[in-house]
Amino acid sequence: MDAETKRPWRATMLSIFPEMFPGPLGMSLAGRGLEEGIWALDAVDIRGFATDRHRSVDDTPFGGGAGMVMRPDVLDAAIRGAGGTGPLIYMSPRGRRLDQPLVHELAAGPGVRVLCGRFEGVDQRVLEAHGALEISAGDFVLSGGELAALVMLDAVVRLLPGIVGAAESLAEESFEWGLLEYPHYTRPQIWDGRAVPEVLLSGHHEKIRVWRRRQAEEITRRRRPDLWDRYVAAIDVSEG
Repeated sequence: MDAETKRPWRATMLSIFPEMFPGPLGMSLAGRGLEEGIWALDAVDIRGFATDRHRSVDDTPFGGGAGMVMRPDVLDAAIRGAGGTGPLIYMSPRGRRLDQPLVHELAAGPGVRVLCGRFEGVDQRVLEAHGALEISAGDFVLSGGELAALVMLDAVVRLLPGIVGAAESLAEESFEWGLLEYPHYTRPQIWDGRAVPEVLLSGHHEKIRVWRRRQAEEITRRRRPDLWDRYVAAIDVSEG
């Protein structure tokens, strides 16, 4: 299949607030890519699959407790009726932590179907029935899965070919090599009494590359010891 007939990477979002999409993804590079057909977005209203006149999507939890739980029958109908392609993802604080390797994995596929929960969550049975992949945007709780889904989509969409103009800029970003990104500088050369590091003015590409790598290593070591330990371990394995 050539580039002209290749299907766009597709995101199918299931939510009781479908108007939240594309949100900020309708702007800037992602928005342009959406207009150009590099990727596609379907926002599906879960309430459209409710069977009562109140369009109810939730009910009280078995076993008692506060809050409401989204019903498996309504969610199953929505998932099946929405169509779409790629893995079914449920945004959840208990899921796998979203990281750059996972972002690359999702970007390499045909798309994603994302279930955005609300209330106290969704009935576990529907997740099991559809083999949902649970993904967490971080160790915190949001009012619903929509904002977490937008974060995930932004990270994925920007990796799609044609979204970011200079592909080499993607290779030097934080986490691409297991490190945080090195610091950046631009004009004016001296600002507020602070000068740009001399090595960046040298024109010596190899010295600049070495300086940037060392800066990235030092920043990672100080700020994210967990990443630094994994980075060092990976180097030991490759050299061992």
